[in-house]
Amino acid sequence: MLTQARRIIILLAAILPWYCGAGLAQPLFSPTQDPLVGSRIFGDKGCAKCHAIFGVGGTMGPDLARSQRSRSFYDLAAAMWNHLPKMTEQMRKAGIARPHLSPSETGDLIAFLYTVNYFEKAADPKEGRRVFSDKRCITCHQVGGSGGVAGPSLDSLGQYNSPIFLAAAMWNHGPSMSEAMRAAGISRPNFTQAELQSLIAFIKSASPVGEHQPLYLLPGRPAQGQRLFVQKSCIECHSVKGRGGQVGGELAQRAVKLSLVQFVAAMWNKAPAMTKEMANRRIPLPQLNAGEMADIVGYLYSVQYFARPGDARRGQELLASKGCLKCHAVRGKGGNVGPDFERAKELDQPVTVVAAMWNHASGMAEKMRQKSVTWPAFTEEEMGDLVAYLQTFGGRRE
Repeated sequence: MLTQARRIIILLAAILPWYCGAGLAQPLFSPTQDPLVGSRIFGDKGCAKCHAIFGVGGTMGPDLARSQRSRSFYDLAAAMWNHLPKMTEQMRKAGIARPHLSPSETGDLIAFLYTVNYFEKAADPKEGRRVFSDKRCITCHQVGGSGGVAGPSLDSLGQYNSPIFLAAAMWNHGPSMSEAMRAAGISRPNFTQAELQSLIAFIKSASPVGEHQPLYLLPGRPAQGQRLFVQKSCIECHSVKGRGGQVGGELAQRAVKLSLVQFVAAMWNKAPAMTKEMANRRIPLPQLNAGEMADIVGYLYSVQYFARPGDARRGQELLASKGCLKCHAVRGKGGNVGPDFERAKELDQPVTVVAAMWNHASGMAEKMRQKSVTWPAFTEEEMGDLVAYLQTFGGRRE
């Protein structure tokens, strides 16, 4: 069982932007999404009666903090929708009232659920020890008193429970490490996500500070990250929504979602090419502390670097293929059991769409049973597409 203080620390343990940088269209998160408020909603709305967080809570449903993969906003929204009929039935049998969620509560709750899934899945310290040796890290660095002394001991990293601390350290010391490796005749290693995860696990397990209270970062600030992106000259090589350099590519239109450890690995693996390009352009290599790195990562989240934006065209197609138009209409075409989406109110943000889906699901499920319509399931990508389409009706009034 976790102490209340430990749980509060866990709730803070994410670098998630709960608002978007200025000037970005269709923000994924509202300015007020708050994972700490979401943690209270998780308890107040009775979610903890069925679900646990790191072993604290009910056992009727799965422990929501022990996912084996990173989960996006739309992944969580899809999971909530897909399991609604089963959840509703279990709550009915247990005599638990089904909670109503306002859009702000929905946003805060999903923010909280994203936060507790922030950490990467547990890796094998033994494999990390092998990586530490095979990648020749042991030649210059010590962990737990074993290794070289040419570079600093890595023990201090054992108390940091966020990949961002490692990202900042590897970025800031990368050039000097590369020079030292060249002098020693050591090939500069690259890391896969799995290798870096294992290495982090080894450092945490072998470090003498590993048993101390872990240190976390508060959520990054996308607005500050946007300013740093310019001040630190990232924009000289990278573009965001068409603004900036083209050498490093566009960061806001990526179809591949990166976890934070993948992000750290990518920064390390591409650092030689980046530093060379910056030298050619006479751009000083910027130093980034952990807080600044968190803000920049927050900004990159906000411009959808880590998640594919929804496609409204595909969402329109899904509305038909998933059977939604058997009950709902669009501009008068379709069913008349549910409301016409063109006349729906306040579908202006993803959280308002998801809140509406949650609040009306029990009534929808009953009507679908009466009409012998199968409850449709959505993948993460499909949920993003569907929400993007429904947002095109956002803010309209009857």
